[in-house]
Amino acid sequence: MARGEPDEDDDLDDILDNTPSPRTSRASGRGRARRDSTSRPPSLRRWGDSEEPDDPDDLEDDTQPRRKKRSPVFWRARDSLYFEPLVALAVLALLLVSLYAYTSNWPPVYVVESNSMQHGAGDRLGVLNAGDIVLAEKIPNGSIVTYVQGIKNGFQTYGERGDVLIYDPNGTGGATPIIHRAILFLQWNPHNSTYNASQLSGLACGSAPNAVYAASGAKPCQTVGFTQADDLTLYNIGGRTVSIDFSRTTDLGSHSGFLTMGDNNSAADQLPASDSGLLSTLVEPGWVVGVARGLIPWFGALKLLLDGNSGKVPTASWEFLGLTIAGVILAAAGLHYLFRREGLESPRRRREEEEASEDGEEPPPKTPRRRAAVRAWRDETEPDEEEEPEAEPAPTRPRRLSYEERRRSHFTSTRERRAARARRASSPEKDDSDAP
Repeated sequence: MARGEPDEDDDLDDILDNTPSPRTSRASGRGRARRDSTSRPPSLRRWGDSEEPDDPDDLEDDTQPRRKKRSPVFWRARDSLYFEPLVALAVLALLLVSLYAYTSNWPPVYVVESNSMQHGAGDRLGVLNAGDIVLAEKIPNGSIVTYVQGIKNGFQTYGERGDVLIYDPNGTGGATPIIHRAILFLQWNPHNSTYNASQLSGLACGSAPNAVYAASGAKPCQTVGFTQADDLTLYNIGGRTVSIDFSRTTDLGSHSGFLTMGDNNSAADQLPASDSGLLSTLVEPGWVVGVARGLIPWFGALKLLLDGNSGKVPTASWEFLGLTIAGVILAAAGLHYLFRREGLESPRRRREEEEASEDGEEPPPKTPRRRAAVRAWRDETEPDEEEEPEAEPAPTRPRRLSYEERRRSHFTSTRERRAARARRASSPEKDDSDAP
Protein backbone atom coordinates (compact mmCIF):
# COMPACT_ATOMS: atom_id res chain seq x y z
CA MET A 1 0.00 0.00 0.00
CA ALA A 2 1.27 3.30 -0.97
CA ARG A 3 1.54 5.86 1.75
CA GLY A 4 -0.91 8.69 1.39
CA GLU A 5 -0.14 12.33 1.38
CA PRO A 6 0.94 13.67 4.77
CA ASP A 7 -1.68 15.55 6.71
CA GLU A 8 -0.85 19.17 7.32
CA ASP A 9 -2.47 19.05 10.78
CA ASP A 10 -0.29 16.10 11.78
CA ASP A 11 2.86 17.87 10.72
CA LEU A 12 1.81 21.01 12.51
CA ASP A 13 0.98 19.05 15.66
CA ASP A 14 4.34 17.27 15.52
CA ILE A 15 6.06 20.61 15.19
CA LEU A 16 4.13 21.99 18.16
CA ASP A 17 4.89 18.92 20.30
CA ASN A 18 8.62 18.84 19.54
CA THR A 19 11.05 21.21 21.05
CA PRO A 20 12.12 23.80 18.50
CA SER A 21 15.70 23.36 17.28
CA PRO A 22 18.18 26.18 17.37
CA ARG A 23 18.15 26.27 13.57
CA THR A 24 14.48 27.19 13.39
CA SER A 25 14.07 30.32 11.33
CA ARG A 26 12.76 33.55 12.74
CA ALA A 27 9.76 33.43 10.40
CA SER A 28 8.69 29.97 11.53
CA GLY A 29 9.00 31.09 15.17
CA ARG A 30 6.73 34.01 14.51
CA GLY A 31 4.18 31.79 12.75
CA ARG A 32 4.21 29.31 15.59
CA ALA A 33 3.83 32.02 18.17
CA ARG A 34 0.93 33.45 16.19
CA ARG A 35 -0.76 30.01 16.04
CA ASP A 36 -0.19 29.37 19.70
CA SER A 37 -1.71 32.70 20.59
CA THR A 38 -4.84 32.01 18.54
CA SER A 39 -5.33 28.33 19.29
CA ARG A 40 -4.97 28.18 23.05
CA PRO A 41 -5.14 30.76 25.83
CA PRO A 42 -1.98 31.72 27.65
CA SER A 43 -1.13 30.32 31.03
CA LEU A 44 -2.75 32.09 33.97
CA ARG A 45 -0.03 31.45 36.51
CA ARG A 46 0.58 34.05 39.14
CA TRP A 47 3.56 36.27 38.80
CA GLY A 48 6.60 34.43 40.12
CA ASP A 49 4.96 30.93 40.27
CA SER A 50 6.86 28.22 38.41
CA GLU A 51 4.17 25.54 38.49
CA GLU A 52 0.42 25.32 38.59
CA PRO A 53 -0.95 24.54 42.06
CA ASP A 54 -1.82 20.88 42.38
CA ASP A 55 -4.13 21.27 45.35
CA PRO A 56 -7.50 22.77 44.37
CA ASP A 57 -7.82 24.20 47.85
CA ASP A 58 -4.84 26.41 47.16
CA LEU A 59 -6.71 28.13 44.36
CA GLU A 60 -8.35 31.43 45.07
CA ASP A 61 -12.04 31.05 45.80
CA ASP A 62 -13.73 33.26 43.21
CA THR A 63 -17.02 31.43 43.01
CA GLN A 64 -18.73 34.27 44.84
CA PRO A 65 -19.54 37.34 42.73
CA ARG A 66 -16.96 40.03 43.12
CA ARG A 67 -17.98 43.37 44.54
CA LYS A 68 -16.58 46.64 43.48
CA LYS A 69 -13.94 48.01 45.74
CA ARG A 70 -15.58 50.98 47.36
CA SER A 71 -13.66 53.98 48.42
CA PRO A 72 -13.81 54.72 52.16
CA VAL A 73 -16.87 56.73 53.15
CA PHE A 74 -16.09 59.63 55.44
CA TRP A 75 -18.65 61.01 57.87
CA ARG A 76 -20.14 64.28 56.72
CA ALA A 77 -21.65 66.79 59.10
CA ARG A 78 -24.58 67.51 56.82
CA ASP A 79 -25.68 63.87 57.05
CA SER A 80 -26.41 64.25 60.76
CA LEU A 81 -29.91 64.86 62.07
CA TYR A 82 -28.59 67.72 64.17
CA PHE A 83 -27.01 69.55 61.24
CA GLU A 84 -29.82 72.06 60.60
CA PRO A 85 -30.37 72.96 64.30
CA LEU A 86 -26.65 73.39 64.84
CA VAL A 87 -26.36 75.59 61.76
CA ALA A 88 -29.28 77.72 62.99
CA LEU A 89 -27.63 78.10 66.40
CA ALA A 90 -24.33 78.98 64.76
CA VAL A 91 -25.98 81.66 62.63
CA LEU A 92 -27.76 83.07 65.70
CA ALA A 93 -24.52 83.10 67.70
CA LEU A 94 -22.70 84.80 64.83
CA LEU A 95 -25.46 87.41 64.60
CA LEU A 96 -25.30 88.16 68.34
CA VAL A 97 -21.51 88.41 68.28
CA SER A 98 -21.70 90.78 65.31
CA LEU A 99 -24.27 92.96 67.08
CA TYR A 100 -22.16 93.04 70.21
CA ALA A 101 -19.11 94.04 68.19
CA TYR A 102 -21.11 96.86 66.58
CA THR A 103 -22.81 98.21 69.72
CA SER A 104 -20.14 97.38 72.36
CA ASN A 105 -23.09 96.74 74.66
CA TRP A 106 -24.84 93.72 76.16
CA PRO A 107 -27.61 93.04 75.50
CA PRO A 108 -27.19 94.77 72.15
CA VAL A 109 -30.91 95.02 71.25
CA TYR A 110 -34.08 96.21 73.01
CA VAL A 111 -37.77 96.05 72.11
CA VAL A 112 -39.97 99.16 72.10
CA GLU A 113 -42.87 98.20 74.37
CA SER A 114 -44.99 101.39 74.27
CA ASN A 115 -46.23 103.91 71.74
CA SER A 116 -44.54 106.89 73.42
CA MET A 117 -42.13 107.32 70.47
CA GLN A 118 -44.66 106.86 67.66
CA HIS A 119 -45.48 109.66 65.25
CA GLY A 120 -49.19 109.16 65.03
CA ALA A 121 -51.49 106.24 65.70
CA GLY A 122 -50.38 104.07 62.74
CA ASP A 123 -47.12 102.43 61.78
CA ARG A 124 -44.60 104.74 60.17
CA LEU A 125 -41.41 103.25 58.81
CA GLY A 126 -38.24 104.92 60.04
CA VAL A 127 -39.53 105.94 63.49
CA LEU A 128 -39.81 103.93 66.71
CA ASN A 129 -43.13 102.10 66.86
CA ALA A 130 -44.29 99.59 69.45
CA GLY A 131 -42.89 96.20 68.45
CA ASP A 132 -39.72 97.52 66.82
CA ILE A 133 -36.25 96.33 67.82
CA VAL A 134 -33.52 98.94 68.33
CA LEU A 135 -29.77 98.55 68.74
CA ALA A 136 -28.30 100.21 71.84
CA GLU A 137 -24.82 101.48 71.02
CA LYS A 138 -22.49 102.45 73.81
CA ILE A 139 -20.94 105.85 73.02
CA PRO A 140 -19.09 108.46 75.13
CA ASN A 141 -21.35 110.81 77.05
CA GLY A 142 -19.83 113.80 75.33
CA SER A 143 -20.96 112.45 71.95
CA ILE A 144 -24.67 112.46 72.84
CA VAL A 145 -26.55 115.12 70.85
CA THR A 146 -29.64 116.65 72.46
CA TYR A 147 -32.66 118.08 70.70
CA VAL A 148 -31.47 121.65 71.36
CA GLN A 149 -28.07 120.89 69.84
CA GLY A 150 -29.79 119.26 66.86
CA ILE A 151 -31.47 122.58 66.14
CA LYS A 152 -28.01 124.09 65.67
CA ASN A 153 -26.31 121.37 63.61
CA GLY A 154 -29.35 119.71 61.98
CA PHE A 155 -28.63 116.24 63.47
CA GLN A 156 -31.71 113.97 63.35
CA THR A 157 -32.57 110.42 64.30
CA TYR A 158 -35.90 108.61 63.92
CA GLY A 159 -37.76 111.57 62.52
CA GLU A 160 -36.70 114.23 65.07
CA ARG A 161 -33.61 116.13 66.16
CA GLY A 162 -31.19 114.70 68.69
CA ASP A 163 -30.35 111.25 69.98
CA VAL A 164 -32.73 108.71 71.51
CA LEU A 165 -31.48 107.41 74.85
CA ILE A 166 -32.06 104.03 76.45
CA TYR A 167 -31.68 104.60 80.18
CA ASP A 168 -32.50 103.08 83.55
CA PRO A 169 -35.06 105.31 85.34
CA ASN A 170 -33.56 106.81 88.49
CA GLY A 171 -30.52 104.58 87.99
CA THR A 172 -32.28 101.42 89.15
CA GLY A 173 -30.87 98.53 87.15
CA GLY A 174 -33.80 96.17 87.85
CA ALA A 175 -36.45 98.41 86.24
CA THR A 176 -37.47 98.26 82.58
CA PRO A 177 -35.30 100.67 80.54
CA ILE A 178 -36.99 103.68 78.95
CA ILE A 179 -36.43 104.72 75.33
CA HIS A 180 -36.94 108.49 75.02
CA ARG A 181 -35.27 111.42 73.29
CA ALA A 182 -32.69 113.66 74.98
CA ILE A 183 -34.02 117.25 74.95
CA LEU A 184 -31.61 119.35 77.01
CA PHE A 185 -28.70 118.81 79.36
CA LEU A 186 -28.94 120.75 82.67
CA GLN A 187 -25.81 121.27 84.71
CA TRP A 188 -26.31 121.32 88.50
CA ASN A 189 -24.26 123.82 90.53
CA PRO A 190 -24.16 122.53 94.15
CA HIS A 191 -22.58 125.76 95.49
CA ASN A 192 -25.62 127.97 94.91
CA SER A 193 -28.21 125.24 94.07
CA THR A 194 -28.83 126.48 90.52
CA TYR A 195 -29.05 124.93 87.07
CA ASN A 196 -27.19 125.95 83.93
CA ALA A 197 -28.57 125.39 80.41
CA SER A 198 -25.51 126.40 78.41
CA GLN A 199 -26.73 124.50 75.32
CA LEU A 200 -29.39 127.25 74.80
CA SER A 201 -26.80 129.92 74.12
CA GLY A 202 -26.94 131.25 70.59
CA LEU A 203 -30.56 130.23 69.99
CA ALA A 204 -33.48 132.61 69.45
CA CYS A 205 -35.03 133.74 72.70
CA GLY A 206 -38.38 135.42 73.14
CA SER A 207 -41.90 134.35 72.36
CA ALA A 208 -43.28 131.81 69.93
CA PRO A 209 -43.46 131.03 67.05
CA ASN A 210 -39.89 131.92 65.99
CA ALA A 211 -38.21 131.67 69.39
CA VAL A 212 -36.71 128.44 70.69
CA TYR A 213 -36.95 129.20 74.38
CA ALA A 214 -38.02 131.82 76.87
CA ALA A 215 -37.03 132.33 80.50
CA SER A 216 -39.17 134.08 83.10
CA GLY A 217 -37.35 135.86 85.87
CA ALA A 218 -34.90 138.65 86.37
CA LYS A 219 -33.17 137.79 83.08
CA PRO A 220 -35.68 136.90 80.32
CA CYS A 221 -33.08 135.25 78.06
CA GLN A 222 -30.72 133.81 80.63
CA THR A 223 -29.07 130.40 80.04
CA VAL A 224 -27.31 129.96 83.39
CA GLY A 225 -28.19 130.41 87.04
CA PHE A 226 -31.75 129.14 87.02
CA THR A 227 -33.10 129.22 90.58
CA GLN A 228 -36.31 127.95 92.11
CA ALA A 229 -37.96 131.26 91.22
CA ASP A 230 -37.33 130.84 87.48
CA ASP A 231 -39.20 128.99 84.78
CA LEU A 232 -37.94 127.82 81.40
CA THR A 233 -40.14 127.31 78.36
CA LEU A 234 -39.02 125.38 75.27
CA TYR A 235 -41.00 125.89 72.05
CA ASN A 236 -41.61 123.47 69.15
CA ILE A 237 -40.10 120.41 70.81
CA GLY A 238 -41.56 117.82 68.51
CA GLY A 239 -44.37 120.28 67.77
CA ARG A 240 -45.07 120.79 71.48
CA THR A 241 -44.20 123.28 74.20
CA VAL A 242 -42.30 122.08 77.24
CA SER A 243 -42.34 124.12 80.42
CA ILE A 244 -39.77 123.50 83.16
CA ASP A 245 -40.52 124.71 86.66
CA PHE A 246 -37.23 124.88 88.55
CA SER A 247 -39.08 125.24 91.83
CA ARG A 248 -39.73 121.49 91.66
CA THR A 249 -36.12 120.55 92.26
CA THR A 250 -37.26 117.35 93.95
CA ASP A 251 -38.66 116.19 90.59
CA LEU A 252 -35.58 117.23 88.66
CA GLY A 253 -33.17 115.90 91.23
CA SER A 254 -30.31 117.85 92.70
CA HIS A 255 -27.82 116.62 90.13
CA SER A 256 -26.85 117.13 86.49
CA GLY A 257 -28.54 115.15 83.76
CA PHE A 258 -30.55 115.01 80.56
CA LEU A 259 -34.10 116.26 80.24
CA THR A 260 -35.89 113.52 78.25
CA MET A 261 -39.29 113.17 76.57
CA GLY A 262 -41.10 110.79 74.24
CA ASP A 263 -41.98 112.03 70.75
CA ASN A 264 -45.62 111.09 71.32
CA ASN A 265 -45.82 112.59 74.83
CA SER A 266 -46.89 116.10 75.77
CA ALA A 267 -44.49 116.63 78.70
CA ALA A 268 -41.01 115.67 79.79
CA ASP A 269 -40.29 112.57 81.85
CA GLN A 270 -39.12 114.73 84.78
CA LEU A 271 -42.47 116.51 85.16
CA PRO A 272 -45.40 115.02 87.04
CA ALA A 273 -47.75 116.34 84.34
CA SER A 274 -46.38 113.87 81.81
CA ASP A 275 -48.64 111.26 80.27
CA SER A 276 -47.26 108.51 82.48
CA GLY A 277 -46.51 110.66 85.50
CA LEU A 278 -43.03 111.28 86.83
CA LEU A 279 -40.85 108.65 85.17
CA SER A 280 -37.43 109.70 86.37
CA THR A 281 -35.37 112.62 87.58
CA LEU A 282 -32.75 114.14 85.30
CA VAL A 283 -30.99 111.26 83.59
CA GLU A 284 -27.41 111.12 84.74
CA PRO A 285 -24.83 110.04 82.11
CA GLY A 286 -24.10 106.90 84.16
CA TRP A 287 -27.72 105.79 83.84
CA VAL A 288 -27.60 105.74 80.05
CA VAL A 289 -27.53 102.17 78.78
CA GLY A 290 -26.93 103.18 75.17
CA VAL A 291 -28.01 105.32 72.26
CA ALA A 292 -30.46 103.95 69.71
CA ARG A 293 -28.57 103.13 66.50
CA GLY A 294 -30.27 100.95 63.93
CA LEU A 295 -33.78 99.53 63.69
CA ILE A 296 -35.33 96.11 62.99
CA PRO A 297 -39.04 96.80 62.43
CA TRP A 298 -41.99 94.62 63.48
CA PHE A 299 -40.19 91.50 64.77
CA GLY A 300 -40.30 92.69 68.37
CA ALA A 301 -44.11 92.35 68.19
CA LEU A 302 -43.68 88.60 68.73
CA LYS A 303 -42.22 89.28 72.18
CA LEU A 304 -45.07 91.63 73.05
CA LEU A 305 -47.52 88.95 71.91
CA LEU A 306 -45.97 86.46 74.33
CA ASP A 307 -46.02 89.05 77.13
CA GLY A 308 -49.70 89.88 76.52
CA ASN A 309 -49.05 93.45 75.29
CA SER A 310 -49.91 92.88 71.64
CA GLY A 311 -52.63 95.56 71.79
CA LYS A 312 -49.99 98.29 71.75
CA VAL A 313 -48.65 97.19 68.37
CA PRO A 314 -50.15 99.04 65.38
CA THR A 315 -52.33 96.98 63.06
CA ALA A 316 -50.14 97.80 60.07
CA SER A 317 -47.12 96.34 61.90
CA TRP A 318 -48.79 92.92 62.08
CA GLU A 319 -49.54 93.06 58.35
CA PHE A 320 -45.97 94.00 57.47
CA LEU A 321 -44.64 91.28 59.79
CA GLY A 322 -46.79 88.62 58.08
CA LEU A 323 -45.67 89.71 54.62
CA THR A 324 -42.03 89.70 55.69
CA ILE A 325 -42.23 86.18 57.14
CA ALA A 326 -43.98 84.90 54.00
CA GLY A 327 -41.28 86.49 51.85
CA VAL A 328 -38.52 84.84 53.88
CA ILE A 329 -40.17 81.42 53.56
CA LEU A 330 -40.62 81.80 49.80
CA ALA A 331 -37.00 82.93 49.39
CA ALA A 332 -35.76 79.90 51.36
CA ALA A 333 -37.92 77.54 49.27
CA GLY A 334 -36.62 79.15 46.08
CA LEU A 335 -33.01 78.70 47.15
CA HIS A 336 -33.69 75.08 48.06
CA TYR A 337 -35.27 74.42 44.65
CA LEU A 338 -32.39 76.16 42.90
CA PHE A 339 -29.82 73.99 44.69
CA ARG A 340 -31.78 70.86 43.78
CA ARG A 341 -31.80 71.91 40.14
CA GLU A 342 -28.03 72.32 40.24
CA GLY A 343 -27.54 68.61 40.90
CA LEU A 344 -27.98 67.91 44.60
CA GLU A 345 -29.56 64.48 44.84
CA SER A 346 -32.21 63.46 47.31
CA PRO A 347 -31.26 61.13 50.20
CA ARG A 348 -33.47 58.40 48.73
CA ARG A 349 -31.65 58.35 45.39
CA ARG A 350 -28.27 58.40 47.09
CA ARG A 351 -29.30 55.43 49.24
CA GLU A 352 -30.45 53.48 46.16
CA GLU A 353 -27.15 54.04 44.40
CA GLU A 354 -25.21 52.88 47.45
CA GLU A 355 -27.28 49.68 47.67
CA ALA A 356 -26.79 49.02 43.95
CA SER A 357 -23.03 49.46 44.24
CA GLU A 358 -22.92 47.03 47.19
CA ASP A 359 -24.76 44.36 45.15
CA GLY A 360 -22.34 44.75 42.24
CA GLU A 361 -24.96 46.23 39.95
CA GLU A 362 -24.84 49.34 37.91
CA PRO A 363 -26.82 52.27 39.38
CA PRO A 364 -30.11 52.95 37.60
CA PRO A 365 -29.69 55.46 34.80
CA LYS A 366 -31.15 58.88 35.30
CA THR A 367 -34.31 59.61 33.38
CA PRO A 368 -33.37 61.71 30.35
CA ARG A 369 -35.02 65.04 29.86
CA ARG A 370 -37.82 65.20 27.37
CA ARG A 371 -36.76 66.68 24.07
CA ALA A 372 -38.56 67.27 20.87
CA ALA A 373 -37.89 64.77 18.08
CA VAL A 374 -35.29 65.98 15.60
CA ARG A 375 -35.58 65.03 11.94
CA ALA A 376 -32.57 63.25 10.53
CA TRP A 377 -30.36 65.20 8.14
CA ARG A 378 -31.25 64.76 4.45
CA ASP A 379 -34.56 63.17 5.39
CA GLU A 380 -37.01 64.13 2.67
CA THR A 381 -40.12 62.98 4.49
CA GLU A 382 -41.17 65.02 7.48
CA PRO A 383 -43.06 63.17 10.22
CA ASP A 384 -46.61 64.22 10.88
CA GLU A 385 -46.13 64.34 14.60
CA GLU A 386 -43.01 64.75 16.62
CA GLU A 387 -42.34 61.70 18.71
CA GLU A 388 -40.14 61.48 21.71
CA PRO A 389 -37.11 59.25 21.02
CA GLU A 390 -36.88 56.18 23.16
CA ALA A 391 -34.16 56.18 25.75
CA GLU A 392 -31.32 53.83 24.78
CA PRO A 393 -30.66 51.10 27.34
CA ALA A 394 -27.57 51.53 29.40
CA PRO A 395 -24.63 49.48 28.05
CA THR A 396 -23.93 46.38 30.10
CA ARG A 397 -20.45 45.04 30.57
CA PRO A 398 -19.86 41.26 30.24
CA ARG A 399 -19.48 39.38 33.47
CA ARG A 400 -15.91 38.86 34.49
CA LEU A 401 -14.92 35.18 34.67
CA SER A 402 -13.57 33.91 37.95
CA TYR A 403 -10.15 32.40 38.29
CA GLU A 404 -11.55 28.85 38.60
CA GLU A 405 -13.60 29.27 35.40
CA ARG A 406 -10.62 30.55 33.44
CA ARG A 407 -8.42 27.69 34.71
CA ARG A 408 -11.07 25.05 33.88
CA SER A 409 -11.45 26.45 30.34
CA HIS A 410 -7.68 26.38 29.81
CA PHE A 411 -7.17 22.75 30.88
CA THR A 412 -10.28 21.60 29.03
CA SER A 413 -8.99 22.99 25.72
CA THR A 414 -5.58 21.38 26.32
CA ARG A 415 -7.10 17.93 26.90
CA GLU A 416 -9.26 18.24 23.79
CA ARG A 417 -6.22 18.99 21.64
CA ARG A 418 -4.28 16.04 23.05
CA ALA A 419 -7.24 13.71 22.46
CA ALA A 420 -7.52 14.88 18.86
CA ARG A 421 -3.83 14.17 18.24
CA ALA A 422 -4.18 10.72 19.79
CA ARG A 423 -7.12 9.88 17.53
CA ARG A 424 -5.23 10.96 14.46
CA ALA A 425 -2.16 8.93 15.49
CA SER A 426 -4.17 5.74 16.12
CA SER A 427 -6.11 5.86 12.83
CA PRO A 428 -4.86 3.29 10.14
CA GLU A 429 -2.71 4.63 7.39
CA LYS A 430 -4.37 5.03 4.03
CA ASP A 431 -3.66 2.41 1.35
CA ASP A 432 -1.75 3.63 -1.66
CA SER A 433 -3.78 1.41 -3.96
CA ASP A 434 -6.94 3.04 -2.92
CA ALA A 435 -5.57 6.33 -3.99
CA PRO A 436 -6.91 7.53 -7.32
